[in-house]
Amino acid sequence: MTFLPPVGLGTFRLKDQVAIDAVRSGLELGYRHVDTAQAYGNEAAVGQAIAESGVARDELFVTTKVWTENLGRGRVLASLQESLQRLALQRVDLMLIHWPSPHDEIPVAQYLEELLEAKRQGLTSAIGVSNFTIAHLREAIAAVGVEEIATNQVEIHPLLQNRKLVDFARQQGIHLTAYMPLAYGKVLVEPEIQRIAAAHGASPAQVALAWSLQQGYAVIPSSTKRENLAANLAATDLRLSDADMAAIAALERGERVANPGFAPRWD
Repeated sequence: MTFLPPVGLGTFRLKDQVAIDAVRSGLELGYRHVDTAQAYGNEAAVGQAIAESGVARDELFVTTKVWTENLGRGRVLASLQESLQRLALQRVDLMLIHWPSPHDEIPVAQYLEELLEAKRQGLTSAIGVSNFTIAHLREAIAAVGVEEIATNQVEIHPLLQNRKLVDFARQQGIHLTAYMPLAYGKVLVEPEIQRIAAAHGASPAQVALAWSLQQGYAVIPSSTKRENLAANLAATDLRLSDADMAAIAALERGERVANPGFAPRWD
């Protein structure tokens, strides 16, 4: 399996100069994983920031994602080539299917086999999925084999712990990447998170990220503020106690942030 850095720089909702500045700051601070997507409309900005950073390509891990409109036959490969042009890269390190085909109109096997072909052609070093349910993961495993699924990127944070999916992924040996790990800031105002943060001399964001990291998830928080980018990266140094982890586990309430109308039926 491809090595996925535990803390990545998320770029969802970052556009144009804001995206360039955030990625540039992140790379200066030591981030080496940058996560983007066709749907974010910022691949060119991310590519520009990478090009201007001076960081060697082999030190970077770049992830992008195929949008639902590009899941049709022949479109996965073509769309990845378009992404590479925008990113000004010859390959990405990880290419994900962003969402399963809405209403499962296109079979999982069809677009995953095409994604695997992109890997064979050297357009991406690894492939994976995002927002896949247990049923979709079963189809993916049947299509390309579990060893080809580098990660399933899904919403996980203390208010939405996704336990059924997590348990299944772990049984199968599938790595998980937690997106929206701070639930757009909702996690940061939780009294229990704030209490644990105060006890450790850490920020609430660092506590939430450490909670994910200690469970083996990669995290991809985003921020436009340099001090927050630095603090998020430093979450790898925070070690929570078993009591801390149990207290955060008790915050689960199924509070999903990302739930568009075309989302699959969640586990």
